[in-house]
Amino acid sequence: MNQLKGVHHITAITSSAEKIYEFYTYVLGLRLVKKTVNQDDIQTYHLYFTDDVGSPGTDMTFFDFPGIPKGVHGTDEISKTSFRVPNDAALEYWVKRFDRLQVKHKGIKEQFGKKTLSFVDFDEQNYQLISDENNEGVASGTPWQKGPIPLEFAITGLGPVFVRVSNFDYFKAVLEQVYLFNEVAKEGSFHLFEMGEGGNGAQVIVEYNTILPRARQGYGTVHHAAFRVEDRKELEEWMKRYESFRLPNSGYVERFYFGSLYANIAPGVLFELATDGPGFMEDEPYETLGEKLSLPPFFESKREEIESLVRPIDTVRSNRVLEKEYEN
Repeated sequence: MNQLKGVHHITAITSSAEKIYEFYTYVLGLRLVKKTVNQDDIQTYHLYFTDDVGSPGTDMTFFDFPGIPKGVHGTDEISKTSFRVPNDAALEYWVKRFDRLQVKHKGIKEQFGKKTLSFVDFDEQNYQLISDENNEGVASGTPWQKGPIPLEFAITGLGPVFVRVSNFDYFKAVLEQVYLFNEVAKEGSFHLFEMGEGGNGAQVIVEYNTILPRARQGYGTVHHAAFRVEDRKELEEWMKRYESFRLPNSGYVERFYFGSLYANIAPGVLFELATDGPGFMEDEPYETLGEKLSLPPFFESKREEIESLVRPIDTVRSNRVLEKEYEN
C-alpha cells in the first residue's frame, strides 16, 4: 500500500455560514473557493476555504446544518484543527492581530518542538496556528495573494489534526495497522503520529483522555477529517484494505471535486480518504472562485429547488481591493 500523502481537508460545523465566511475571509485570510451545498442535505451550505488555488491539504470546510445545537467538547472527538504559517515571526504577527480583533487565544506555546498559537472562533471551534520554521516533509500551499494578510505571515495550509480519545490502545492500533501511521514522539498524554513524508502537513496528534465526558457533536465541533490519496485507483485499494480489516465503510462516494471514502474508526471519529483531484478549478474561473453558488453537474437539474432552500450569501470579492493589514 502507498502511504497516505497527508491531511486533505477538515470539515466542521458552524452556527452561521455568513459569520464563518466573514471570519475566514477577513480575519484569517483564507480564500473561499467553493460556495456549494452539502450533497447529502441540500438545504445546508458547504463552504470551502483554501489557499490561493484550492490546493489539496489546505482546505477547511463548513456545514451550517439548520437548527443544530451547540456542540460540547470532550473526549472521543476530532478536537482541534491546525493551520500552517511560514515561521515563528508569523506567530508574533497573529498575536497582535488576534488582540486587535478580539479573537480569544492562549499565546505562543511549544509542542513537539514547534511554536504554536491556539485560538477559537465565535462558536468556540478549536484551532491552532503552527510554525513551519525548520519543518520538513509535505509541502504547504500558496497563501491567498489578494487576501488581507501580508504574504510573509499568511496561512498556507493545514497542519496536524488533533484527536482526543478514551481508548488510546485501540486507536493507536487502528492508526498503525490500518492507516500505516508511525508514532514518532510523545509528550505527556499527547502522541504524535505521521504519515507519508511527515512534517506539519502529514501529522495526527492523539490525546489520551479518560477524564472529560464524551464530546457531543454540534456547531463549534469538527464533523470529520480527511487524508490525501492520489486518485480513484488508490482509493479503491484502500477500500480493499478496509474490507481486509472488516472495517465498515461508505464505499466510493463521488463528490465531483474529489472522490471520497468514509469510515467511522472510533466513537466520535469519522475519517475520510479523498483524492487530490480533480479539485476546485474546473467549474469556475480563478478570478471569481467562490462567488456564485456552485453545484456539481449531477445537481444542476435541482438548481432552482436548491436556490430556494438556501438563503443568498454575498461572497463577491473580485470587485474589491483588500489592503494588506500589517499589525504594529
